[in-house]
Amino acid sequence: MSGPQCCSNPPTLNPGSGVGHVEDLAGFKTYVTGSLDSKLAVLLVSDVYGYEAPNLRKLADKVAAAGFYVVVPDFLYGDPFVHERSDRPLGVWIKDHGVDKGFEDAKLVTDALKSKGVAAIGAAGFCWGAKVVVGLAKDALIQAAVMLHPSFVTVDDIKSVKVPIAILGAEIDQRSPPELVKQFDKILSAKPEVDSFVKIFPKCAHGWTVRYNVDDATAVSCADEAHQNMLEWFAKYVRVLPWTLRHASRL
Repeated sequence: MSGPQCCSNPPTLNPGSGVGHVEDLAGFKTYVTGSLDSKLAVLLVSDVYGYEAPNLRKLADKVAAAGFYVVVPDFLYGDPFVHERSDRPLGVWIKDHGVDKGFEDAKLVTDALKSKGVAAIGAAGFCWGAKVVVGLAKDALIQAAVMLHPSFVTVDDIKSVKVPIAILGAEIDQRSPPELVKQFDKILSAKPEVDSFVKIFPKCAHGWTVRYNVDDATAVSCADEAHQNMLEWFAKYVRVLPWTLRHASRL
């Protein structure tokens, strides 16, 4: 089970944050930003604090500015983890928000994106969301995956990945310590059919990519570096190939 580090630096949720808007997608309230005309979509799967976290929406807007249609669904059903609720610690909360259910929900969203004519999908998961994304990568339901400070992801998960995957880990991380991330890297290195990128960020702690202090220049810089690595991965693998564009135009 995730420890206290998984929930450190909780964000102040803001349903009005971001330059995008909230709409229904596959039955989920979803923050949407960017143009669907690109035919390239990126699904961001939140950590336990959900889709109203301002830094997460800011990142979604950054990905959209790079040319992607970005969706951030509320897979927590309006019930994000509340750090201050001593009567409902994470071990209790997680029973109502299993990652297996998150994976099933994510499949509904990828299906909905494809029905809208999207030709290629990338997915990034943060902490809790990384387990959801690795499930999509195991079933090849997306074209590329990025996991950022993952929780619950196992060696067996990584052995079953079928699409290009990037793993961005922190030096200070109880959920995915550097030793485990290095194991992931070793497994992926032995799978030449699956391209991979694995990086451990020194002096960074679990959650650093979305739960950083915006007034801390060093923290912002570390987060920005990870965001750039993620964008480069999606630019490389979430592309419209000629045959996919022809197929999408017939949908």
